[in-house]
Amino acid sequence: MEAAEAEYFSKDFEWDELRAEVENDPSFRYHLLPFESSTIPSSQTTTRATTAEEEEDSTAWKRFHIRHSSGKFFKERRYLLKEFPELVSCGESSKVLEVGCGNGSTALPILRGNEHIIVYACDCSSEILERAEEIIDAATVVPVRHRFRTFCCDFSVTGLPKWLACHTCREVFLQKQQNCLSDVKESHERHYNDSNSLKESTSCIGGMDFVTLIFTLSAVTFQRMPASIKECFSVLKPGGMLLFRDYGLYDMTMLRFEPNQRVGFMEYMRSDGTRSYFFSLDTVRDLFVGAGFIELELEYCCVKSVNRRNEKTMQRVWVHGKFQKPM
Repeated sequence: MEAAEAEYFSKDFEWDELRAEVENDPSFRYHLLPFESSTIPSSQTTTRATTAEEEEDSTAWKRFHIRHSSGKFFKERRYLLKEFPELVSCGESSKVLEVGCGNGSTALPILRGNEHIIVYACDCSSEILERAEEIIDAATVVPVRHRFRTFCCDFSVTGLPKWLACHTCREVFLQKQQNCLSDVKESHERHYNDSNSLKESTSCIGGMDFVTLIFTLSAVTFQRMPASIKECFSVLKPGGMLLFRDYGLYDMTMLRFEPNQRVGFMEYMRSDGTRSYFFSLDTVRDLFVGAGFIELELEYCCVKSVNRRNEKTMQRVWVHGKFQKPM
């Protein structure tokens, strides 16, 4: 296990070398071309088109989660505690918001690694939230369920519920940012009381110490990313941190997409309707600094893995980032 984790973290190749290889290969040239949409919506249809796109994206991910509801599709992300040791060393009763939690593969190692931390987790699929709760119940002999609190929400469409954010933080944010913390239907504003049963709540829980965006932002359309990041900014306490990990530019999966799967510049759509964006460091920096964050760490994580079945080497690229809300 330790050897496997070490291999997962290591810098197996230089990103600049991969970049040169890809950009000099004619077969990959279509990835680098400016993207031109085949249709340009008029001002009268833009709002309707955006709404329909949001609904289609959400539906596609719900279908994806139902199809992979067994949990076998995702592996527990044990590397996160090494990548983000702040989750282990933080103070007692620190609160984490895991955005796009899926089946709990991110939340579980966090709960195991810190017996005092509380994880709030949201996803657009109520079915996958139920599955995440089941997996976390069954995955450990140490009870952690009382520290795992779920609510259904698509942060890129409806925003995050107001009860997550400290009132003072939200007021300051509203004064400085035009895109404010959005309302969410009361049916989505749920969390656990002392008896672990779900209930509606409109009372503020004091804001988050951490927000994690782990392979979540890439599933959002690029146009909605700035507002989505501002939502995360708004629920953090002053000095709170956002921990980011997602697909990097020229990752192996990006190079496998066909030209007709491009839906934007560095943005692709899979056959099942789910999206994936591939980030450069400059893009990530612009998005998060533009939302008000201070950059603490930002780098490519480049890993070679070998498919034992066909003995092919795969070059994986992820972006690792830590960002802080100013005090």
